[in-house]
Amino acid sequence: MTRGNNWNTVFRCDEDYRYYLELVSRFKIEHPFDLYHFCLMPNHVHMLVKTEKASDFSTFMKKLNLAYFHHYKHEYGWVGHFWQDRYKSQAVGKDAYFIQCGKYIELNPVRARIVEKPEDYQYSSSRYYVEGRPNYLITPDFIYEEMGNSDAERQANYQKIIVDQIIEDSYKKSAWGSDYQRYKENEKKDRKFKKEK
Repeated sequence: MTRGNNWNTVFRCDEDYRYYLELVSRFKIEHPFDLYHFCLMPNHVHMLVKTEKASDFSTFMKKLNLAYFHHYKHEYGWVGHFWQDRYKSQAVGKDAYFIQCGKYIELNPVRARIVEKPEDYQYSSSRYYVEGRPNYLITPDFIYEEMGNSDAERQANYQKIIVDQIIEDSYKKSAWGSDYQRYKENEKKDRKFKKEK
């Protein structure tokens, strides 16, 4: 997740949203990763991704945020700090909560009362999963693929997903998911930290 400094608006019009997604597409070629779910909100961005190397994704985000900042500065004469700190990342366990995390991300515009249904919002992955609209940026969620024998069945079942309270409770934790999956993700981080030392 990355957000505008002091919650400032980072997308003022449709062209801004589209330009940001073009940048994602461009830099994703240089620094490949799987993008499962995303949502661009007026003052922040959520992405659920899987990377091969965290350092590659860090470089991707640096290029993305810098390029978008230059666009915004040119368009609106922005002066000063644009993004709030470095992007934030949390590990997500690969269990049933993974797809709920994706749905939670896509529900952002509903919680913000911008739209009534997540699929009504055009700057998220929701339409891909609910309506089957093509989106070249997205790698299908591996749990979504198991939700039915046809596209129509998967789409209907995806719409029915209720986000468990554990996702909301996990939001500010360093890893999302069930207790077991959070434990595993934190263990991986601890091992990585010890190796780096």
